Amino acid sequence: MLFEDMEFGSYEKGEQSARKAFELYEDGKMSQALAELETALEINPSNSSWHFNKALTLDSINQFDDATSEYEIALQLNPDDLEILNSLAVDYTRTCYYDLAIETFELIEELDPAFEPCYCNRIIAYTEMGLHDLAEQIFYLAQQIKPDCALCYYNIGNSLFARGQYKKAIRCWLRTAELEPSHPQINYRIAQAYWSAGDNKHSREHFLAELRVNPGDVDVILDFGLFMLETGEIESAKEKFNRILELEPASGVALFYLGEIAFSNNDYEQAVQLFSQALQKDNTLAGPCYRLAQYALMKGQEQKGRAYLISELKLAPEDANILVSMGSMFLRMDELDYATQCLLQAVDIDRVNADAYYYLGVVRAIKGVLGDAAEFFAHTLDIQSGHVLALRDSAFVYLAMGRLANAAERIKKARSLADNDSLLKALGWRVSLAQVWQRIADFLCRFRLRFGFKKFLH
Repeated sequence: MLFEDMEFGSYEKGEQSARKAFELYEDGKMSQALAELETALEINPSNSSWHFNKALTLDSINQFDDATSEYEIALQLNPDDLEILNSLAVDYTRTCYYDLAIETFELIEELDPAFEPCYCNRIIAYTEMGLHDLAEQIFYLAQQIKPDCALCYYNIGNSLFARGQYKKAIRCWLRTAELEPSHPQINYRIAQAYWSAGDNKHSREHFLAELRVNPGDVDVILDFGLFMLETGEIESAKEKFNRILELEPASGVALFYLGEIAFSNNDYEQAVQLFSQALQKDNTLAGPCYRLAQYALMKGQEQKGRAYLISELKLAPEDANILVSMGSMFLRMDELDYATQCLLQAVDIDRVNADAYYYLGVVRAIKGVLGDAAEFFAHTLDIQSGHVLALRDSAFVYLAMGRLANAAERIKKARSLADNDSLLKALGWRVSLAQVWQRIADFLCRFRLRFGFKKFLH
């Protein structure tokens, strides 16, 4: 009897810890909730529901890998549980195990074709995989089961937005807002779509609507500040970035954009101070080192500029135009390998960036690989036929290669676009002179051949 009493008391203690964990979870005290669940699971590790609740708690603090492990344990204890399977598939998506996610969603569909969340959440997986046609097919399947699912409209809206179909995305997100007005950040997403579609009026309205509901949402404030920068409302943008610093004093990104405003106003000392502060707050932030490099090179501080550029390159910037600019700065310092690295990364991001191909051509020309240089310049002109620098420098390359007709053609095109360019005029004279000498050489060669042939006959 004593043993049985102890066993019963032990399991009761586990139940108490599990109930307490639920209360703590509801109060947002996640670390304490986890501690109580771990206590409960030490007592009864075969309780599927407690493993499931632990996974949910881990999800709430973005520990998705750990949550996945808990869902997998819960599933071993309770196979074919649809809620566990669905949550596991969602976390497979979050952790980029897309094949496992799709496989799990399809298993749910086999077990219960009417379980709508397996379609709704599969839209996200296909969207992240770039399989947008499949995302739409799954959306329409979900519609047959639950035509008024706010989350389905939201998820397919993300797919449409990713494809640049902003007006369709707006319609889907407006439907989400209609069905579920409290959906997180829905007005923010609508604002982004209107902004991308060029409708600044409606974008502003939805930014303001989102901030009325969530006045302290830093992501929204930041994007609204960027929106204002783009629309020329500089003082309003500064107010937004300063507001972020009030909410998050350690925000490097807010300091960076305040620095951008100072930099554009030629207030370089203030800009440098702000960029340096931004780096102190967040040394992984892309942008400050690039701007500090620009300023250093403006001041003739080449070594400092080089160090800043290398630091920026290590952060793997994702803006092709920034990378092209960095490549051009490395070129000025004769750092050809670093320049090439920047420019190739730019091409990877933007396959039709004419300047990236142009500067790659310059690098190859400097290295004396004239054939490659000519190809890069030609590709530049395929993208942007009026690229004057590519026309000019390809003429230089063709002149060096002896392809004078090609050089003359490039010069003629370039001068039609920039006739007052003194360098183009000088290059034109060199090409014309080379063509004259080539004609003289050709004549002399033919004369010698004829004379020699006649002499041979005689």
